[in-house]
Amino acid sequence: MQRNVSDFSKLSTPWMAASCKDTGLLKNIRNLDYVILLCEDIQPMRAFYHETMGFPIHRDDGEWVELKVGATLLTLRKRGRLYDGAKLPDTAGLQLAFRVTPSEVETCYQELLTKPVRIIDPPRDMEYGHRTLFFKDPEGNILEIYADI
Repeated sequence: MQRNVSDFSKLSTPWMAASCKDTGLLKNIRNLDYVILLCEDIQPMRAFYHETMGFPIHRDDGEWVELKVGATLLTLRKRGRLYDGAKLPDTAGLQLAFRVTPSEVETCYQELLTKPVRIIDPPRDMEYGHRTLFFKDPEGNILEIYADI
């Protein structure tokens, strides 16, 4: 079923309809500052993103680890708040895509082959204009290194 997004009366809750109509403050959002990756076990994830991926640590409070990825912080947080929900076994919680130049895709792939990384799709040109490779982090999230071609 396609929803006509201009018909706010059909949205399921009044606050959804109001928030879609009111673009006052929300139109000022210009950046994605950080992404929080909910972790079952934070230490292997910290080691993977810092040591394997090479992202520098910005802050580490044990259960909250911020890593610098360009202008964005990739933040690792232990799953456990009431609203976090459970991670389903053998499923990815998200996919992160990291952009490089076209020649760097192969270089990244060769480097990943020397590390304990599960490659799920080696580099290839995609019909949508990317050269891309896919692999997984220790908790099964899908990671992509890609370039526009």
